[in-house]
Amino acid sequence: MTEIADYHDYIEQWRRERLTGLKQKGGWLSLVGRWPLDAGTVSIGSSDENDIVLPIGPGKLGALTLVEGKGLTFLHEGGSEQRFIPADSPYPVVFPVDRFNFEVTSMSGALALRVRDLESDEPEKLEALPYFPADPSWRIRAEWVALAEPGEVTLDTVIGVKTQVPVSHVARFDHDGKTVELLSTYGTAERPQFVFRDSTAKDETYAAARFVFGEEVTGDAITLDFNKAINPPCAFTEFAACPLPPEQNILSFPVRAGEKRVRS
Repeated sequence: MTEIADYHDYIEQWRRERLTGLKQKGGWLSLVGRWPLDAGTVSIGSSDENDIVLPIGPGKLGALTLVEGKGLTFLHEGGSEQRFIPADSPYPVVFPVDRFNFEVTSMSGALALRVRDLESDEPEKLEALPYFPADPSWRIRAEWVALAEPGEVTLDTVIGVKTQVPVSHVARFDHDGKTVELLSTYGTAERPQFVFRDSTAKDETYAAARFVFGEEVTGDAITLDFNKAINPPCAFTEFAACPLPPEQNILSFPVRAGEKRVRS
């Protein structure tokens, strides 16, 4: 594991970069809604006459049509712009419309429309995030262990939609004399993501889960820095659909490192 000369300064810099990322225009704080999409046509705009009513923007923005087996077509109001999204398109699909980014997502085959307001002032309202004091002992070099039988696990989400996630490795380390094995369920080979919950979720951290990302991955080792444990997007907006942790990633002990709860 790489030695860091001034660890506390290093974490402070990481926290500043984390806050800057969250405050970017078009980020999670810019979401204004999420709507499931079924076969048929829905009108979109800020007027109450629309099927999907946006909180801001033109009264009539356009219409989105879903034809099962074929895909989605978006027609801008007045017919000035049309987009086609094939049924086999890799999701999410993002495209600009007026002051918004439209984002078509797929979860277990169910499509939904998320809308981000690129002119939103919500990101600038976010103040410094609450953290536990930086503790170098929570920067852990763990074993990176391949599963005997890689496969898939079923995870629930905060919106109640179950998803199938491929799994291949666990990060194994000791804590207070007991072996912990965290299952990686998202991310990339270079930056595996771990969705976990610990006993601080009762009153100190976000109740659903937190995320931590692996670093310095080799064939048999991985670094987990829990001082970089973060709140998932759903801690900041009701319009995200975040995963819940697999059962083995629900820890009975407290991990007093990383981000604390941002709202009650």
